[in-house]
Amino acid sequence: MFASYMLPTWIAASFLALAAGAMGYFTVIRRSVFAAHALPLSAFPGGAAAVLTGINPLVGLLGFAFLGVLFVQQGARLGPRDLAIGLLLSSFLALGALLLSLSGAYAPAVYALLFGEVLGIPHSALAPTAVVCVLVLTFCVLSFRPLLLQSTSADLAAICGLSRAGMDWLFLGLLAIVTATALPVVGTLLVFTLLVAPAAAAQRLSAKPARAFLLSMVLADILVWSAIALSYWSNWPLGFFVGTLGAALFIALRARPAALWSPQAGARLFRRGTRWHHGGDPDTGTRPDG
Repeated sequence: MFASYMLPTWIAASFLALAAGAMGYFTVIRRSVFAAHALPLSAFPGGAAAVLTGINPLVGLLGFAFLGVLFVQQGARLGPRDLAIGLLLSSFLALGALLLSLSGAYAPAVYALLFGEVLGIPHSALAPTAVVCVLVLTFCVLSFRPLLLQSTSADLAAICGLSRAGMDWLFLGLLAIVTATALPVVGTLLVFTLLVAPAAAAQRLSAKPARAFLLSMVLADILVWSAIALSYWSNWPLGFFVGTLGAALFIALRARPAALWSPQAGARLFRRGTRWHHGGDPDTGTRPDG
């Protein structure tokens, strides 16, 4: 299980789980689970295009993932966002199927894109994966307060001067990067599990945003490590264990009430972090100099 050929698997999966757990926290509190399901599938034709043309898979995946973000944002102007996401799913899946059929590698390519090749990760993929995941984590930490406030109360965020469109672009852009990077490793279907299950479980464990955010990342890593170990010992598909363990984790915590974060508390946290009122106390209106 810890042989040299497994080392890239452990490293890449660990980094990806951290990034997915971080983005998953905001995905759950924003109630954007449908988008988290759609964006990996929007990257699907990018992987198919890479198979067809022989380009770097990450280039194709990132390109189509961002096309998916653009589709969702612009399509929402024509109607409800759910409708735009539904159209995205149908059109991009159809395009991916066409590109794969033209490539002549339909069956193996479909399996790899949907379920990943976590045991076939080359050493050359470790550095790009680690860099992308660290960048996503950095953006999540730096944007934690505004993302938290805008995710819990868009109206309060607007009063505090946050652009709703800008925060939507930031969230969906980071989500697209995570899904496109993780897709070759764990597959389209498993990215969705990593984004949702650990974050949902973390919210059952803590009402404090920072603690729940960290718990989401820790639980995502534990989920991936357990799935890799069980897959190695049983020779069963990794996807089976990721999916079942993720569902079991949330079900095990179903008796705990969901930990809700007050939008008003989020506004206070955001104002403190940005030194609202020219460095004064945002709650009392006093300044540090009295």
